[in-house]
Amino acid sequence: MKITRYIFHLIKKIAIFFFLSTILVVIAYRFVPVYITPLMVIRCLQQATEGEIPTLYHTWVPLERITSNLPKAVIASEDSRFFTHSGFDTVEIEKAIEESKTKNKVRGASTISQQTAKNVFLWPNSSWVRKGFEVYFTLLIELIWNKERIVEVYVNSIEMGKGIYGAEAVAKHHFNTTAKKLTGSQCALIAATLPNPIRFSSKNPSIYVLRRKAVIEKRMRYVVLEYQSKKNE
Repeated sequence: MKITRYIFHLIKKIAIFFFLSTILVVIAYRFVPVYITPLMVIRCLQQATEGEIPTLYHTWVPLERITSNLPKAVIASEDSRFFTHSGFDTVEIEKAIEESKTKNKVRGASTISQQTAKNVFLWPNSSWVRKGFEVYFTLLIELIWNKERIVEVYVNSIEMGKGIYGAEAVAKHHFNTTAKKLTGSQCALIAATLPNPIRFSSKNPSIYVLRRKAVIEKRMRYVVLEYQSKKNE
């Protein structure tokens, strides 16, 4: 009985520590720049184990120093209902479930909020355990952050090429400019690679990426007013 009570109290303490620490970190990241993420560390370790020199290009810049074209492009490409959902797009989830019944490959339905939670707090390999933590952190950031902050962290932390993370780094290394001066076309090109930025390149785009870019540019027109109105609220 003593061992059982000890284990119970230990689990209780671990749970309390986990919830308190994660809530405090999410609160801190509401205001503090995210300079490093688990994904960045994991990628550097992978490069080192493969005998390569680890490369990490990342410079945090506030949203006002990033062209509004980039948030518009990633919303148009990744999450068109970003401003109306609370972290999870039930419409896309239902579509993915229906498609899984007739197709072998399951289509992703992750929102920008979910991807931000995964990029900043978790690891890349998919599993039910990670999905559970992803749901938890998504709920936290939707509760504690606003939509503008989620976008700001997303475009600053997402992988955009080998060793390249965030808007400023991809602007410098792929377009020889700054995040503020990226054109709408360049932003659409970056967004077109996000399903797999290691396989697809915004610097040397394939025909597939160029086709995706053209579609995203058309969708961006419908994000403009909604994005600007949300920023001015």
